[in-house]
Amino acid sequence: MVAFFIGLIAGSFGALVGLGGGVIMVPLLVGWARLDQHRAHGTSLLAVAGTALVGGTSYALGGRVDYFAALLLTVTAMATARFGARYTRRLKARSLRRVFGGFLVLTALILPFKHQLPHVAAGGAGMLSGLLLLAAGGLAGFLSGLLGIGGGTVMVPALVLGGGLPQQLAQGTALAAMILPSLIGAFTHARMGQVDRETAPRLLAGIFLGAYAGGKMALGLPEGILRWIFAIVLLWTGLRYLVRR
Repeated sequence: MVAFFIGLIAGSFGALVGLGGGVIMVPLLVGWARLDQHRAHGTSLLAVAGTALVGGTSYALGGRVDYFAALLLTVTAMATARFGARYTRRLKARSLRRVFGGFLVLTALILPFKHQLPHVAAGGAGMLSGLLLLAAGGLAGFLSGLLGIGGGTVMVPALVLGGGLPQQLAQGTALAAMILPSLIGAFTHARMGQVDRETAPRLLAGIFLGAYAGGKMALGLPEGILRWIFAIVLLWTGLRYLVRR
């Protein structure tokens, strides 16, 4: 039952803010389900794929997915997710976590003031840069495989700040873009024995239910409120990565 409740919490949270839920799932799997760090990352990434699938479908049914942007993000994320998963045991993750945490904190401080950015205020952010999306997808895929999280921490800010997309559309697009990369990363972890087969089914059951509810809730919230929620979550996540040893 512990794994089911972890999935329920992470699925609701992940679909609500478009992050996949891994940012809270990994510590809960370590603290509550007593998995070691590597197995927590691999098992989390499998569940992230479930959040992306169910949550992304909820956003798509509400017309909140940019399919062309999702395709560009997916292409490079699929290419790098496998490498991120394979490097979990090779890289010194401490420095990477701190750089990533700093990036999240900076993004969180900028995000609520999206409309004050020059290119957004001028109305010139409507056309997304393909190069920006490909780069964001590559970074998101690698971090997803390495840390066992969804790619929304990179993809959503790139879509909102770089392209000026509404928050709901950015979150739905990010979730849709992470379905295949998450599966690839999870498969790589599974081949290395880093997916807990007893925990995963219960975790996925909670994920499916929570992600559906979280996606529906997000579609009913005004963009401004949803953007502030996302910014607070990013700030909290970034600070955790900065102080974690």
